[in-house]
Amino acid sequence: MQEEGNMIEINDVTAVRLKNMYPTMKIAGYYVHQGFFEWNGATPLYNGVNFTVHTHFGTSCELLLFHNGEDEPYAVLPFPEEFKIGDVYSMMVYNLDISKFEYAYRIDGPYEPANGHIFDKTAVLLDPYAKSVACQGRWGVKPSHYHARVVSDNFDWRNETQSTRSMSDLVIYELHVRSFTQNENSGVKHRGTFAGLQEKIPYLKELGINAVELMPVFEFDECMNAREVDGKQLLECWGYNTVSFFAPNVEYASVDEKNNAGRELKELIRELHKNDIEVILDVVFNHTAEGNERGPFFSFKGFDNQIYYMLTPDGNYYNFSGCGNTLNCSHPIVQNLVTESLRYWTINYRVDGFRFDLATILGRNEDGSPMNNPPLLRSLAYDPVLSRVKLIAEAWDAGGMYQVGSFPASKRWAEWNGRYRDVMRGYLKGENWMAHTAMMSICGSIDLYGGFEHDSDRYAGYDSCVNFFTCHDGFTLYDLYAYNDKHNENNGWHNTDGTDDNHSWNCGAEGDTSDPEVLKLRYRMIRNAVAVLMCSRGTPMFLAGDEFGNTKFGNNNSYCQDNEISWLDWSLLDKNQDLFQFCRFMIHYRMEHVVIRKRLPDAVCGMPRLKVHAPDARVTEKLPYDMRTFGVCFAGYDSDKGKDDLVYLAVNSDWEDVYITLPDLKQMGEWYLSADTYGDEKGHCCFHELQEKRITHGYTLRARTVAVFTGRQF
Repeated sequence: MQEEGNMIEINDVTAVRLKNMYPTMKIAGYYVHQGFFEWNGATPLYNGVNFTVHTHFGTSCELLLFHNGEDEPYAVLPFPEEFKIGDVYSMMVYNLDISKFEYAYRIDGPYEPANGHIFDKTAVLLDPYAKSVACQGRWGVKPSHYHARVVSDNFDWRNETQSTRSMSDLVIYELHVRSFTQNENSGVKHRGTFAGLQEKIPYLKELGINAVELMPVFEFDECMNAREVDGKQLLECWGYNTVSFFAPNVEYASVDEKNNAGRELKELIRELHKNDIEVILDVVFNHTAEGNERGPFFSFKGFDNQIYYMLTPDGNYYNFSGCGNTLNCSHPIVQNLVTESLRYWTINYRVDGFRFDLATILGRNEDGSPMNNPPLLRSLAYDPVLSRVKLIAEAWDAGGMYQVGSFPASKRWAEWNGRYRDVMRGYLKGENWMAHTAMMSICGSIDLYGGFEHDSDRYAGYDSCVNFFTCHDGFTLYDLYAYNDKHNENNGWHNTDGTDDNHSWNCGAEGDTSDPEVLKLRYRMIRNAVAVLMCSRGTPMFLAGDEFGNTKFGNNNSYCQDNEISWLDWSLLDKNQDLFQFCRFMIHYRMEHVVIRKRLPDAVCGMPRLKVHAPDARVTEKLPYDMRTFGVCFAGYDSDKGKDDLVYLAVNSDWEDVYITLPDLKQMGEWYLSADTYGDEKGHCCFHELQEKRITHGYTLRARTVAVFTGRQF
């Protein structure tokens, strides 16, 4: 049974129930009936709308109906007691046109701040399960209130099937929807929107990535803490301050979608899938935009403050998120909210995975202490709807908990490998005491995720760790080699915000320079990072714009910079086309050589599957822990190609040239040079996509250079 306007499908049992449901009373001029208690949120049906909401400590509930865009309700419908089962209120309201109203709630209950109860029967509350948030739509303009819209979901997914690609086969491209195309030189029609990102799909295909990780697209408040610094308005544009966990950010749509909220995002996801690109959403279940005691009061605080947030014994907010409050993910009601949200995005938006911001918070008890086997993390790992989506944890939080390598994974969760980032940054710039850990990191952080001889593909970071040098939080890859220190003065906090532990190096000049030698070194260092990242076991991820040298001018905490600091400068794509082509080559090289990504059967040539080497690969004794130059060899038999797959990565972090020898292929083949990051006299890189150079004896690895070799059998 369907209705043309709402287009909500219902099963036969529900259809029978609806046919037998007749209004039992009239409230505020509307005929109503006891609703469907199992449907959270507002659900459109052919003969009305079902509203369901719950509060444990609240004592009464009112449904408020508003004309679109108006502050005062035109109808207030108190829920009768017979419309309540347990803590759940549910009411079917007949003859409502979903295009002509917005809705909200009012909840009465005790006001006992010391016990965590701060109910206010006059406060207008946004439905925690709202599928669309009204009163938004103008970027940078603070809404006076939050109402919800009822959403009609009639999107045609055209029988698309769910991806079965493994984590280790992904190359993840992290981007911010608005900043990606907001610059005038982005070349798109719909700048800063889902539609604008869709226009860039051919570019993403050319680059070769096969997964995009979208920074938060849930409805958020960019005007939180809005202020002016040096004549510029600063907005919290990153989106890590969630307003609703079920609603897409309407300001990211190029048109007013009204009751079809999310259609443009769905079209984007469908087109990305059509082009074999997966979609991972960055989700923030550790805090909300309601902040602390001085923060706004618009949703969760009014429904059950004591349940939704972690509270101190005196009723204040724990702040393990660093953003004012912390969601109480140890409570079953919050766990249910999180699970329903993830299921909703998986089913209705067909997303392929989720990256969890400050994920260790999801494993904290109500008093903030870490749990050994957190129920939420376990239930998400084994949830049947989520069984094939990727689950990626940022395995640390602002409260000091750091679980990289020890996150409660249940053999399902991957982790952002923060240690890989720090170690590889340090080693490539010359911190040679990190050599041993750098070798292990390239091999898949085997010291964190398992040893060489383990038989499972789960070991050694194949599907456990996400390797990265850069992400939204910190320097861009260009800035990593252009600045010794952060330059966040434009943020208005006297350069006190953002991390000081960057492992960066300006290559001889701080910031902008015209010195050709400094510039050549910078771009070489960038290429070194790209080559190493793409030849490391685990899942590589990099920040949008790194492939053409995008800069944030030394700002390593650009969360509030909705301007040229954050917007990608697409003119750099032409300027640094050789860098783009190198990144493109290395991505394609990784995809061509499955031995980098997976453990293969033993190579026919007899070489070990995975081995680290001294500059002279014939050296067999134990390697020192402070080597400035080393090699990593990947070997295995690729049954699909019917031959060995052999890759040798050589890394020289020394300031002098080093002569290296490669492992002996035992007269079964020869090594060929595939890439050398040193570059020519103008700094352009040497990589050989078609005409590779045969290496007969050894090879001189130039100072601060990475080379990639491919073994070929006779």
